[in-house]
This record gives sequence, C-alpha cells and structure tokens, in this order.
Amino acid sequence: MKNALLFLVILFAWTACTPSPEKQALALLDKSIIAHGGKERWENLKGIKFQKWTRMLDAEGNVESELDQSHEFRFSPRFEGIISWTKDSISHSMSWDGAVFRYQMGENELLNADFLASKKKDFDAAFYTVAQPWKLLDKGGKLIYEGKKTLEKGKEVETIRVDYGPDTDIWWYYFDPTTYLMVGNEVKLKDHRSLVYNLSTEPADKLLFHGTRESWRVDESGKRLFLRAEYRYSNFQLVH
Repeated sequence: MKNALLFLVILFAWTACTPSPEKQALALLDKSIIAHGGKERWENLKGIKFQKWTRMLDAEGNVESELDQSHEFRFSPRFEGIISWTKDSISHSMSWDGAVFRYQMGENELLNADFLASKKKDFDAAFYTVAQPWKLLDKGGKLIYEGKKTLEKGKEVETIRVDYGPDTDIWWYYFDPTTYLMVGNEVKLKDHRSLVYNLSTEPADKLLFHGTRESWRVDESGKRLFLRAEYRYSNFQLVH
C-alpha cells in the first residue's frame, strides 16, 4: 500500500513538472524565432518585398508551369499586398487593399466570385508561407509538440503539429534540434500529402527567410513519391 502511494506521489510530481505539449511547442517555436532573427525585428517591420520563382512538375518530371513573381506586403497602417507576374506576355496581378481583393489580367479586371475566392486563398497562402516561423504565433491554430522524428532524407528534426480545427488541413513543422531553424513542413490535405524541404535560407537585415525549397508528394508514411514543385525566394527588401 505504501509503495503504491509512493508511486502515485512520484507520478503526480513528474506529471506536474512536465510541460504540456502546447507549452513545449511554444518553447520550441520561441527558439526558432530567435534563430530566424527574433520576434521584435519581425514585429517592427512595416513591409516586405521579394521575388518568388516557382516551377511545378508532374509525376513524370515534366514541367507544367514556371512563374517568376514579385511580392509586396505592407503591414502598417493595415495589412495590404500585391503579387504580380507576366505569363505568355500578359501581365497578371492580385491585390488586397485591406477590404477588397482584386485580380487584374492585362487590361481586364476579373470579377468571378469563385475565381476571386480561390485566388484570395493563394494570396493568403503566399504570405503565410514567407512569414514562417513568426506566423505560427497567430491565434487560430493549436500548437502541439510531437517530439523528434527522422525525415526520409535521414534528417532528424523536432516536430510541431498545428491543429486548425475539424475538417481542415493538418500541418507539421520541422525544426533542426541544434540550430532551431525551420527545415521543412508537411501538410495533409483531403486528396494528397506534401513534404516541403527548406534547402537554404535568405538573410535580410538580420532576419532569415526561406531561400530554396522543394515540395515532394509523399505517401502516409512520408515516403517520397515525386518532386512536385521547386521554389526560390530572393531579393528581399524590408521596410522599417
């Protein structure tokens, strides 16, 4: 009886001293944000500009599309942004002025509601991606520490899962256990699963952003199936 009571006391003490998965995730994220230049530097920014090159490939390795886009996001006095590029000699741009989203193609403004809703998701995703790891501090997602794992390339990482609620995509973010830099992320969508590797970083005013990235289609076990996309971020300009 005494041994059982002692065991319960020790178990309770150990449980009380062990941080919750949420607190462990936040502690890891704090270290990553410091590694990427710090929270204060990011929060003091008034805007950011950069180039993003994207190449999409099919399962056989054939190039489906290639884009070189200019991105500009302004944080103050309100969040605004514009993404512009040229395809087949026709200029394209999608913009958000804080209230209205627009898509311009050549001289024509496209007004189809479903099309605009789809492109607004692309616009939001573009900023969500470049704003990592700081963006993970935003409310709306529950951060859960899932410990260490080994990616298929043999890279050991520490893992945070982000839960955005029922019937939403499931996200995992991977961090180097020594430098705490973000080394990739994985997302499970309804029809497929993707694993993105951060192959390099791009420095700008003591902040570290994505550099070159690869996106692989993977199966449920994380095994790579084929290279789906290549990305290259460059020419960062920060507005203070």
